[in-house]
Amino acid sequence: MNSSALGIVVVTWLTLFIKIIRTKTHSKEQMDEHKIVPDVLDNVPPNVIQISYPSGQTVELGNELAPKQVKHVPSLQWPAVAGALYTLCMTDPDAPSRAKPTHGEFKHWLVVNIPGTDIKAGKTLADYLGSGPPHGSGFHRQPTGALDCNDRCVSSRDLEGRRSFKIRDFARKHGLGKPVAANFYLAKWDSYVPQLYAQFAIAMARKRCTIV
Repeated sequence: MNSSALGIVVVTWLTLFIKIIRTKTHSKEQMDEHKIVPDVLDNVPPNVIQISYPSGQTVELGNELAPKQVKHVPSLQWPAVAGALYTLCMTDPDAPSRAKPTHGEFKHWLVVNIPGTDIKAGKTLADYLGSGPPHGSGFHRQPTGALDCNDRCVSSRDLEGRRSFKIRDFARKHGLGKPVAANFYLAKWDSYVPQLYAQFAIAMARKRCTIV
């Protein structure tokens, strides 16, 4: 390799390294500022989950997204170790409002035993439910985290309710590792929310009928 090519390689790696450092610094600043740490997580994860919605929107560490933009299941990517299992969780710690979070964390999505980042191959314990902040409740934080399963399989019978769910308690109960990646956005009520509530009520009614 000549000196010119070597110089290009060095500059490329240096640029990548600086980008990684800046991303980690920004991640810590945003999660600290919005109190994702310590309200939801104990520590800032070392990586950021890349989250993209079919609407074309992406999650950018605290950007504002409308419920109508996040109503469909997103695609996600995070640095995964080959052969490792992960747990993916999305919650709302501000339910029904940040001033009075009596139902927080509200569970919006929970998938366990995910091989790598193949979410469809994991076991879904709570189907994806988009953001639905009540009218007048202000912005809600919507964090999503990926946790290492520590080579364990989480029981698929753990069907806790959506209200007052705590990812910390769930991780402790199942011996999960620390979050390896996370991201979050902010959402507040929009005109789509009543439709979301209606769809959720119908889904819950069907579930009760199935159980009976």
